[in-house]
Amino acid sequence: MTISLELLAPAGNADIGIAAIDHGADAVYIGAPKFSARAGAGESLNELTRLIRYAHLYDARVYVALNTLLTDAEIIEAIDIINNVYQMGADGLIIQDVGLLELNLPPIPLIASTQMHNHTVDKVRFLEEVGFQRVILARELSLDEISEIRRQTSRIELEAFVHGSLCVSYSGQCYISQAVTGRSGNRGVCAQPCRSRYTLSDGDGKAILKDKYLLSLKDLNLTDKIPDLIAAGVTSFKIEGRYKGMDYVKNITALYRQILNQFLQAHPGYRKNSSGEIFPKFSPDPDRTFNRGWTQYFISGKREKVASLHTQKSIGQYLGKITGTGRDFFSINRTDLANGDGLCFFTKKNDLSGFRVERVVKENIYPSRMMGLKAGVSLYRNSDMAFYKILYNSKNIRKLSIKLDFGYKDGAIHLAAEDENGNQAEAFRKVLLEPARNPILAREQLEKHLTGTGNTPYRVTELTISCDPGFLPASLVNGLRREVLDTLTDIRQKRHLIQRIPFLKTQFPYPDKKLDFRANVLNTQAQKFYERHGASLVEPAFETLCNISGKTVMTTRYCIRYQLDLCPKEYRSRKAVQEPLHLHDAHHTYRLEFDCQKCNMLVILENESGSRALNWAHDFHAGAENQKPDKSANAYFDLLARSDGLMHK
Repeated sequence: MTISLELLAPAGNADIGIAAIDHGADAVYIGAPKFSARAGAGESLNELTRLIRYAHLYDARVYVALNTLLTDAEIIEAIDIINNVYQMGADGLIIQDVGLLELNLPPIPLIASTQMHNHTVDKVRFLEEVGFQRVILARELSLDEISEIRRQTSRIELEAFVHGSLCVSYSGQCYISQAVTGRSGNRGVCAQPCRSRYTLSDGDGKAILKDKYLLSLKDLNLTDKIPDLIAAGVTSFKIEGRYKGMDYVKNITALYRQILNQFLQAHPGYRKNSSGEIFPKFSPDPDRTFNRGWTQYFISGKREKVASLHTQKSIGQYLGKITGTGRDFFSINRTDLANGDGLCFFTKKNDLSGFRVERVVKENIYPSRMMGLKAGVSLYRNSDMAFYKILYNSKNIRKLSIKLDFGYKDGAIHLAAEDENGNQAEAFRKVLLEPARNPILAREQLEKHLTGTGNTPYRVTELTISCDPGFLPASLVNGLRREVLDTLTDIRQKRHLIQRIPFLKTQFPYPDKKLDFRANVLNTQAQKFYERHGASLVEPAFETLCNISGKTVMTTRYCIRYQLDLCPKEYRSRKAVQEPLHLHDAHHTYRLEFDCQKCNMLVILENESGSRALNWAHDFHAGAENQKPDKSANAYFDLLARSDGLMHK
């Protein structure tokens, strides 16, 4: 049996999605017009249609993300959107809110968002049994953990992140943005307080580290782990970045396309999940577009220092050290710097400082400012103008192989095309074929016009001319070629295989019997879903809670103690730091607890009454502005039902 492997790229909009496909993506994921976990990266239905048509030309897939928590009122609108994306031919739907599963969904393949906290065998097996076609695995999993999930499941596809920004908290279980800004990550509007500065203090209130990015992580890079992930059972390799620009998407997609192609060439039992080949005019380099430095996170089961303590911004490509300075210039052993490049370095206080290159004169670099620049300072380039120009001009580089057959019969020239997937098209022109004065030149001209596919998706890999070409006007031949290729394009788009999988309700038991706010239940339909699967709700979603002081707003596999060499297991010879440890920003205090058995860190909000959290009744339910839910889940959902006109029982 041949196993299909999928390179999955982000699409902040349709144009970026098309660029991703051009640079080797087998599939792209894009936000629905509303209710996407990246609220600023949704797309209109018209633009989704354009992207889907383009993707299907290459047998590539488009997955639409509608993966936020929904209120009862919003679910109705969400179903309309789902029906629309189904009708336009989307290949899958990424969701988080299980309330959707209680309603009449079209038979579109369902993908369990990473926001569902897919980190255990039991959870993934449950999702498989209730009808999901694919699960997006938690980023924190190791190869061994992924292998065990694959061993204990049979049908569900495994998708894993391989590159890009990391959320420090387990996906779907981060509430810090909602707690301190009223902007819920599970509602698509995360304010990213994890990328802010914090001070760490010990149990006596003494500062251990001041004003550092203690919750900000480096970026994921698993370029050398693709064969291991395949062996573990992953078949879809996901690049993060629906907020990233086109330059990043082109570069990183082309990079992983190269890596996967190398694997496919060496392993005939696998194939790529789309058609066509890419011919980039650049060498992909992850260091030359956005990155905060690299980590493999926990994929090997080993701990490493994963935080980007000194900056939350891109540092880019390491250039080397300054070798000397003048009054208004510095020197470095590089010959590839250009006017307009953005460079940066870390100051004595380990703060990131940046500047622009104004002029380059041989080995001398004239910056926009000289402050802090001296011999021995390490420089990085986080804006590479020459590389960006190459990426900007990188278009129409993906080509489908075709064979052309040209002949003359019964008073008509005939052109037949067959693509690499066996699709066929043909066209005829009635014409009196006159002998050419120079048959050799005529044949050369005919070959030139037939193979001149230009900016079309095709390249001619085989051409047969089964007659004397005679004299034919170039316009006639070019028109015949265009007709054949246009017909072939229509055939390819119409013949794209779209899976249609009817959703069937089951009674498979949920792994946990009692659910608190971490189940992310924001509507009555989600409550029904869990009750149908044997779980009872004791607390509604975090977004509804009035008193959030003392709540765990983050659960992370990242450990500050390990990062700072304070782990009592790893550094037993050192004097133990007085606990509990606390994080502080200008307005909030968080207590840190450490579950060493699970190797987890809990971030607990200590001094917040909930005044910054969104008033759920005002924001979600216009009919209940002046009512506040009590602490019970049932009371909350009774209020929801009254405000939305939907009863949950």
